[in-house]
Amino acid sequence: MRGLRVPARLRRWGWLPLLIAAAIVVADRLDPPPLARIDAPGSALVLARDGSPLRAFADAGGVWRYHVRIDQVAPVYIDALLSYEDRWFFHHPGINPASMLRALAQAGLHGEIVSGGSTLTMQVARMLEAIPHTPLGKLKQCWRALQLEWRFSKAEIVEMYLNLAPFGGTIEGVQAASYAYLGKSADRLSDAEAALLVVLPQSPSRWRPDRHPERAQKARDKVIGRLVAQGVWSAARAADARIEQVAARRLRPPMVGPLLSRRLRQNQPEESIIHSTIDLAIQTRVEARVRSRLRRLPERNSVAVMVVDNRSAQTLAYVGSADLLASDRAGHVDMIRAPRSPGSTLKPMLYGMALDQGLIHSMSLLIDAPQ
Repeated sequence: MRGLRVPARLRRWGWLPLLIAAAIVVADRLDPPPLARIDAPGSALVLARDGSPLRAFADAGGVWRYHVRIDQVAPVYIDALLSYEDRWFFHHPGINPASMLRALAQAGLHGEIVSGGSTLTMQVARMLEAIPHTPLGKLKQCWRALQLEWRFSKAEIVEMYLNLAPFGGTIEGVQAASYAYLGKSADRLSDAEAALLVVLPQSPSRWRPDRHPERAQKARDKVIGRLVAQGVWSAARAADARIEQVAARRLRPPMVGPLLSRRLRQNQPEESIIHSTIDLAIQTRVEARVRSRLRRLPERNSVAVMVVDNRSAQTLAYVGSADLLASDRAGHVDMIRAPRSPGSTLKPMLYGMALDQGLIHSMSLLIDAPQ
């Protein structure tokens, strides 16, 4: 039986796919994607028992970024994000040639960039590394996107976006943006709020709601319109979302229970969201009472109060000093934990022990001096 003959052309070029695959593997090993930002220490937020923010801590660079898992973000935001930014996210390997060709065609037709053509993974690649906006930069961005897809799951890539996307100023990530602009956690977003936070990273300085609320609302409504056109939202749902006005504000970082928050942060340096047992209503009332009482105290005096639930032993309020910034009253010192001389507090217990052991009696005279 005569063996099968391999055509000469196939023998000549059959090694080419193997060579290309080997070159890709070598290039990937020699030039891996920079992943330092993924594990970089972020900022931290201390929460009361009901989830209300008590105090926020920026990271070493002054950036506000609270790490969040994908299951800690409202599903409406995840759905809107993928539908608006990359509806084929789960079907491509990191780059989408069809989207890039469409973007080029639209740019040629309209004379300006209508859509970027970048996948969500490509956007994450640019968040991890400063890549120039040039043709060579676009090629590098595509290469990095492929590398990310080889190393991480789709859910992990979405999570990177959630934590690294720019939202204006020193705000990064959807959790920090939600607290800064909306005063709530990202798992409680409404439809309108989700649409707003979806569009902000595209042009954070131009559409910042605290500075340009009208622009932000128009951009948000564009997202809503796209979701209706794609059949993600119904027209009625979109109409309800459009009614909601964009709040022209950026909330200041909270500063409630600062000394307790500082200690919790020191005890849990790796945590981005730190939970406490503080009752915000009780804490607020105690702080107000302390400030009122402080006015009647002499200079260089301060006040400290701790409220504890007797049944659960949980701390409900913690005021370590009357004013954290009052240097003349040593406001930075946590007087609840600061060591201090007991004075005469221990004398009754010492006398009682001495009486029990027969060392003294009720008529004994003791010299109040070191022996």
